[in-house]
Amino acid sequence: MRIAALIPAYNEELTIGTIILLCREYVDEVIVVDDGSTDRTAKVAEAAGARVIRHEKNRGKGAALKTGFKATDADVIVTLDGDGQHNPNEIPKLVRPIIDGMADIVNGSRYLSGSDKNTPFYRRVGQKILDKATNILTRLDITDTQSGFRAFSKDTIPYFNFKEDGFAIESEMLSDAAESNLRIVEVEIGVTYDVEGSTKHPLSHGASVLYRIIRDMELKRPLYYFTLPGVIIVVTGAILTLIFLRDYLLGKSIHMGPTILAIMLTLFGTFFMFTGIILDSMKKMIEHFQK
Repeated sequence: MRIAALIPAYNEELTIGTIILLCREYVDEVIVVDDGSTDRTAKVAEAAGARVIRHEKNRGKGAALKTGFKATDADVIVTLDGDGQHNPNEIPKLVRPIIDGMADIVNGSRYLSGSDKNTPFYRRVGQKILDKATNILTRLDITDTQSGFRAFSKDTIPYFNFKEDGFAIESEMLSDAAESNLRIVEVEIGVTYDVEGSTKHPLSHGASVLYRIIRDMELKRPLYYFTLPGVIIVVTGAILTLIFLRDYLLGKSIHMGPTILAIMLTLFGTFFMFTGIILDSMKKMIEHFQK
């Protein structure tokens, strides 16, 4: 099997050369998608022996992966970051389940054996939130949903929509894989944090990914997007109603503001609940007729 390494890169001249040289020990081809870098990333990558595809403007990691996947016909494609966080020496571990016919996609996980002690606390808290949201969206049980170190069989590429241009592509690809019933296996990997040249800001990265996951739930998981918030709103309205009844029975002065708020919350919550139930039923009917 021909194996290719695909590296999306943005302003990573300090690390990209080393990553490419290490990758070349395990793959037949290294493809670097230079996503509008303003430094010498492309020149260093070419000097290290990679095939470089350039975006004139920075379009995001998702767009870079889309370009890279289209540029190769390798049997297995390994994706990894160019900032030095991932160890190319672990590539054989990632591609083995695909070569053995045990998986369509292999996800490199930092947390397969539990929490990684090297992971900064603030990163792990955010990671857990994104893992939970992505697993709700996909109905998978992935321990590291935001991993950029993955291996793909070439047969899986047509199943990906590549709608996301940014970092939310990691969750989107898992969602597409789940919808297509692709076999996903996780293997344990290591990771290096706070490497020089890293372009990700944890807070903005996490917030943007979470926003897009929640947005996708609107159609894919309407019970979580509509019905669950609706239940919370109805319960809040019911509590306010009980408080109003208690005050009324005790002869206390009644304020109309909380009463009107209780009625509105109950109505809106009920509307949200039934909206989620109806959309979920429609989704299941569509899926049934598509089979």
